Parts: sequence; structure tokens; C-alpha cells
Amino acid sequence: MAVFQAALVNELEKLYKKKKALAALLLSLAVIVIGQIIIVGVRSGFGLRTAGSMEFPMLVLSVVVNTILPLFTALVTIDSFSGEFAHNNMRITLTRPVSRLKIFAAKITAISIFILATLLLLLFFSIMAGFIFNTNSATLDSFVRTVFSYIVSLFPMVVLALGIVLLTNLLKSGISVFFVSILIFLGLKVLGVFFSQYSSILMTTQLDWYNLFLMKSFPLAKIMRQFLIMLGSSIMLFTAGFYLFDKKEL
Repeated sequence: MAVFQAALVNELEKLYKKKKALAALLLSLAVIVIGQIIIVGVRSGFGLRTAGSMEFPMLVLSVVVNTILPLFTALVTIDSFSGEFAHNNMRITLTRPVSRLKIFAAKITAISIFILATLLLLLFFSIMAGFIFNTNSATLDSFVRTVFSYIVSLFPMVVLALGIVLLTNLLKSGISVFFVSILIFLGLKVLGVFFSQYSSILMTTQLDWYNLFLMKSFPLAKIMRQFLIMLGSSIMLFTAGFYLFDKKEL
């Protein structure tokens, strides 16, 4: 366990020093600021009712999990695998007295922590912005649902990251992985529209899993079905990704 912790700390330090993590945070905060400016402008200019203090964080989440967060998750994931192979940094990592499984697991854990940290910071700043501009529309129930929605959004994002990890071990070039990831992401979005009856098995549709927790009648069966699909997908992607990672020669 101590060896894994050391590997994880090393991976987190690498992420901390990279500008992509900071760029993801700044761009996400820009979404909050621009979104709130638009909402205030619409309300003051047209006199229309806009998003309340707890509705605004959900608007931010719906935008971020379908655009910015998948993009930067892909960039961070590609940098953690393809980037290190390209710059021969992986050779240094693998010479340490740590098994490849622990290194692989540490990288996945570090990426998951990056995603969770981004979600929690977005949650904090979007709630603060919502309270500042819409102080009288919050309830305890809406607050709890909002917090829970941000937390559960971690799981589908990790599944997406595992899919990108698989691609990084299939393709040599990080640029190739990035563009293939975008094409697959857009392709799955289109498939979700035209084949809505099968959309629950698609990664892109699973990004909106949090919506199930916002329904008044708690759909436990749908939630568990989606959870089991994502769990099965994550196990298969992790296994396939590690198999390719373990077979790579430096």
C-alpha cells in the first residue's frame, strides 16, 4: 500500500505541475462568470425569470460535463500516458521498484482525483454565484440534490477517461488519440440521438446520469441499471487498458 501511495503522490505532483489542470479550472470558472452575466443581463433587460441559486449550478454542470470537462480529461489522460511515452518519462517511472499494475492504477486514480477536484471547485463557485445573485430561491432539498449531482458525475467521467486510456495504449501518437477521441465522442452523441432506445449503453449519454437523481420520483431501477452498465464498462476498459500497458515495450 505504501508503494502505491508513493506512486499516487508522484502522479499527483505531475498533474499539479502541468498547465492543463490549471487551464481546465480557469476555463470552467469562466463558464460560471459568463453564464451568470448572461443570466443577469436577460433578467434585467427583459424582466424574465432566470435560473435560481440552485438551478444555476445545474446549468453549469450540464454544460461542463458535456464540453469542457471531457476535453480536459482527454488532454490530462493523454499527457499521463502517451505524453510520458513520447518524452521517455515513462521509462524513468517504470524503472522504480513499483509494479506496472500499481503505476497504472496510480495514474487512473490521479486522473479521477483531478476530475473530482474540478467538479468540487465548480460546485463551490457556482453555488456561491447562485447565492449572490439569487438569494431567495434555495432550499435544503435542492442544495443536497445539487451537491449529490456533482459528486455522482465523477463516475461516468472516470469511465470516459478509461476509454481514452485504452486508446492511448492502442495508438502511439497523442495527437492521434486526441482526434480519435473527439471523433468517437461526436459519433456516440449522434448515435444517442438516432438510436435513443440504446442510448443508455453509450458513454456520452451516461454523462447525464446525474439527471436521474433530480427526479421527484426516485428511479432506483434506472439508476442501478446505469450504474451496473458503467461498472461493467469500467472493469472491461481498465482490464484491456492495463493488458496493453503491461505489454508495452520501452
